[in-house]
Amino acid sequence: MGNKNKTISFRVSEDKFETLREIAEERDISLSAVFRDYVDTLVAHDGQVTVAPDHELEAANAEETSTESFPPKVEVPKSFVREHERLELEAEHLREQLEEHKRYVTKLRTQLDEMDQDEVIHLEDLDEGEEEDASYRIGSFDDEF
Repeated sequence: MGNKNKTISFRVSEDKFETLREIAEERDISLSAVFRDYVDTLVAHDGQVTVAPDHELEAANAEETSTESFPPKVEVPKSFVREHERLELEAEHLREQLEEHKRYVTKLRTQLDEMDQDEVIHLEDLDEGEEEDASYRIGSFDDEF
């Protein structure tokens, strides 16, 4: 699982922190999600992202002939985001379990390959031996009477 999350920490002034918190509340997302969105956008556009106030963005959009706004805005319920994050964690957990089971099966196969054939007992051989001994016969009580 080479894709592990990393933590970034840095300091901002109290005023900027409050502004960031207001942005997060306005978008109805966590403060961490604000930074994740910014980092995702920055990476997606190869570092070519300009941060501009809304009024400058609106003025630039008004000058364009296109009716679409940039960046496109889509309303997503908070519950959807939380469920998506939960499912991502669950999927990662299941992938880890699958890898663990694969390692266990490989270990068992290796042990089986290393065993001598004399140590192996086949179930068919056991069934043949039980037919001779009636005390171990499987049946109902009605058969005996």
